Amino acid sequence: MNRSTSAIAVVIVTYNSAGQLGTVLDSLSAGCDGVDLVDVVVADNLSTDDTVDVAKQPRDIPVRVVQLGRNAGYAAGVNAAVASLTAHVDAYLLLNPDITMHPRSAVPLAHALGQGARAIVFPQLRNPDGTLQPSLRRKTTLPRTVAEALVGGGLASRLGGLGELIMESEHYHSAGPTVWATGAAMLVSMQATRDIGPWDESFLLYGEETEFALRAADRGWELWYEPESVMDHVGGEQTVTNPSLHALLTVNRVRLYRRRHNPVAGAVHYGAVTLGEALRAVGGRRTAQAALAALLCPSRRLRELPGDAVAPGHG
Repeated sequence: MNRSTSAIAVVIVTYNSAGQLGTVLDSLSAGCDGVDLVDVVVADNLSTDDTVDVAKQPRDIPVRVVQLGRNAGYAAGVNAAVASLTAHVDAYLLLNPDITMHPRSAVPLAHALGQGARAIVFPQLRNPDGTLQPSLRRKTTLPRTVAEALVGGGLASRLGGLGELIMESEHYHSAGPTVWATGAAMLVSMQATRDIGPWDESFLLYGEETEFALRAADRGWELWYEPESVMDHVGGEQTVTNPSLHALLTVNRVRLYRRRHNPVAGAVHYGAVTLGEALRAVGGRRTAQAALAALLCPSRRLRELPGDAVAPGHG
């Protein structure tokens, strides 16, 4: 890959994202300064608001809209957008609708992706107020799952690395390999994509970026964190307040672990996650009650995205 003129496409998956989409699109010109931006694709999951109209507004960069015709989920949007690319592309920059690129933030990503056998490079994410947004993850293990079930993910992450989310700011100062990271922004190699295969559409929303990243690592590709690239991320607060989405995230978390481990480990993981949701459900938390119902009763699990699943993405 030519580090200064890498051919990059931007892919944004939307659903009722009209309130956010204009900001990320307006940031692309400065954010991709220094790389060869050859295509911008908005893959829309049958939005019922003005998302498509926002995407088609005149800008200094051309934007194409790929309409899926249904709310098919995040992975389906990614696959449709990538399949629609006709120009030569070295990599695609996958962005949530609630991302804002800092000027020239694509350049460090392209430089890092060109080193060695790297499949994905993740930028540093910041909150809109400029503070660091933790985004790096540790490997999922049974002790970590149990710790998060008993004391919560935030506290577990602060207790000697017992949680998956890396909270310590010192980990975010230096570039280096990572197990996986928040999928709100990621530069993905097309060569790696051809080797890894399409994104798994069975997850609908949440977990598919983790599955894709771990599958890349399984095939010998490296995942990399590059703090020289900085982007603002509003964050996916819906999973905190939306019972249906929290239940989907929780079920997908269990599904992914089961897929990658033996039945005994999968059963222990399921039990720990279920215990954690039960403890919080007893306290009256509606999101935990929905997740517990979905974990215990397969018929309560989502088969299609709910109408209030605004702006598919990863928080």
